[in-house]
Amino acid sequence: MIFDTNFVIDVMNGKPAAIEKLKGIIKNGEPEFVTAPTIFELFSGLSQCSKPELERKKILSALSRMTILHLDAEAAERGGELDGLLVKSGHQIDPIDSMIAGVALAKGEKILTRDKDFSKVAGLKVDSW
Repeated sequence: MIFDTNFVIDVMNGKPAAIEKLKGIIKNGEPEFVTAPTIFELFSGLSQCSKPELERKKILSALSRMTILHLDAEAAERGGELDGLLVKSGHQIDPIDSMIAGVALAKGEKILTRDKDFSKVAGLKVDSW
């Protein structure tokens, strides 16, 4: 399962619902994935916070157990096509979310998120907490 940025942040911040969801994922032996675009978003936020060194440690600790899925050519193609179709239909989502969705579609993985925009993506499997 691919962890979206908001799930990683909730885990880093010790949100009970996210922690319980993570415990269930670990117990079930499900793979823990994060995408390179999520890492981009986390470090963009780091640059904007008041305690960057503390946040850097939290980010690195959270990411240490996850496998990174990269935005390879296939994922970029899927995400780019998706983004273009959504813009054309008037249902645009954040381009970084299109990249994350492209990775998920290319890898056949579900996304764990609270972001309702992912529901606009046909064929994408989404879970929440």
